[in-house]
Amino acid sequence: MAKLLVKFQRYFRRKPVRFFTLIVLYLTAGSLVFLHSGFAGEPTISENEPNPVDGTSEGTAFQYLGVVQLGRGFKETSEARNSVRRYGPWFKSVSKDTPERNKMGDYGGAWSRALKGRKVREKEEDRAKYIGCYVDSTRRRALRGVSFFDYKKMTVFRCQDNCAERGYLYAGLEFGAECYCGHKIQALNVSESECNMECKGEKSNFCGGVNRLSIYRLELAQESTRRYGSAIFRGCFHRPDNVSLALPVTGVMLNMSVDKCVDFCTEKEYPLAALGGASCHCGFPTTLFTLHEREDEQLCAQKCGGEEFESCGTAEYFIMYQTQVQDNRCMDRRFLPARSKQLIALASFPGAGNTWARHLIELATGFYTGSYYFDGSLYNKGFKGERDHWRSGRTICIKTHESGQKEIEAFDSAILLIRNPYKALMAEFNRKYGGHIGFASHTHWKGKEWPEFVKNYAPWWATHTLDWLKYGKNVLVVHFEDLKRDLFVQLKRMVSLLGTRVFEDRLLCVEGQKDGNFKRSGLRKLEYDPYTPEMRKTISTYIKTVDMALKLRNLTGVPDDYYPR
Repeated sequence: MAKLLVKFQRYFRRKPVRFFTLIVLYLTAGSLVFLHSGFAGEPTISENEPNPVDGTSEGTAFQYLGVVQLGRGFKETSEARNSVRRYGPWFKSVSKDTPERNKMGDYGGAWSRALKGRKVREKEEDRAKYIGCYVDSTRRRALRGVSFFDYKKMTVFRCQDNCAERGYLYAGLEFGAECYCGHKIQALNVSESECNMECKGEKSNFCGGVNRLSIYRLELAQESTRRYGSAIFRGCFHRPDNVSLALPVTGVMLNMSVDKCVDFCTEKEYPLAALGGASCHCGFPTTLFTLHEREDEQLCAQKCGGEEFESCGTAEYFIMYQTQVQDNRCMDRRFLPARSKQLIALASFPGAGNTWARHLIELATGFYTGSYYFDGSLYNKGFKGERDHWRSGRTICIKTHESGQKEIEAFDSAILLIRNPYKALMAEFNRKYGGHIGFASHTHWKGKEWPEFVKNYAPWWATHTLDWLKYGKNVLVVHFEDLKRDLFVQLKRMVSLLGTRVFEDRLLCVEGQKDGNFKRSGLRKLEYDPYTPEMRKTISTYIKTVDMALKLRNLTGVPDDYYPR
């Protein structure tokens, strides 16, 4: 035996190619044996599924050959587990519902893709019914409720869920990433082929097209959620001088209730519902009725005829509610028609509300804002100017957190947004560890991250403002707290600096849409003050420095609520 092995060794040493060929053949044979054994076992059959051996039906055996026989080599799909009407790749269904691949190919071509999208829609009809493809435009929306964008993760279900949650009857998707809600469709129906853009979050379905909406009727929207519980109470206001012009639609109801008036104005597609005794008035906020001069609520305290625990106002003092109908007078946005030669900064310390200010500016001017950086999450939520280079000249202003002489002098003018450092630091810490609308965990607040963050960022809060005051050209200072308290006046100042015409009705529209998609809920506030006495002492010094710098330039100092803490 030993002599035989020595002979083989000498032989293969002289002819190595044959040796390697033998090894390859051996491995190939072994692989074939292994694969054969993987498919040779008995298929596992669930107790809930019919056994093909029992002969339950003639077609069942074929179905299980197609789906289950691969069970040893591959995991069984959820579709195979949930439905016995599935066939293997080598068996063709005799059912009329199964597409014939010989005629149409493997879902190739636009028509096959449309059929595939329709099949998905039919599966979803238990919660929403597909209505069709409709015309839409920025000037006159087909659905006039709330809207939101997601240029990365939009799906049909997500849009439907958001609209149903708010009590709307219809959900529409456009441009693959935009979702619109409404109670009434006000547009023309067009060919199905015009809604041909895949959803950004699911390539298997279609989400409208360019100025085209794929609209669904929400079957599961509860009647109770469409009531005034989702409307916003605006307060008590004196009756406008000319009611028929200020609030053009009026209805008289014997058993008046908040429900009835809000539903009436929602059906008429108006964002405001005014209750004045037995009368219900609908309209928009305009210069004739701005909703700026709020009255004592006791002046409106008259019980409703149809609901004794509600106030329905009087003939002289109206109770106002904001309905779910979106005021579209300020929702159209676009890039500047001609490239601007002026670069205007929207400068702020991180956490000072820059994203919110951008939202307000875009609504007020109708033009996109740009950024010194690129934030994909902001672009996906609708800030389309985010992708433009900050020097492109196509955006109305440029977001920046930069400080330092060289960076500041690159801009021709600036809006400098300043916020209480205690609030700004906490907001930026939440963003850093929880995202734009998320929250940092208690572990981060209690760990070493928070003290280190305050140590590094608190001095920057002061130097950022000081640098812009020193090196900036034509700087308009806006305090975040003033913008929240008196949005109309402060936003009017900001728009004037941007060099665009101020339309007061548009600014009034912005007041009704002011929150946007980047506001933290406020439901998850810290139960303790994260600032130590040493931190407060240091930050108070920075506040005094900034306050003095503002006053030296004949500007209003910091608001009183910055200190003491």
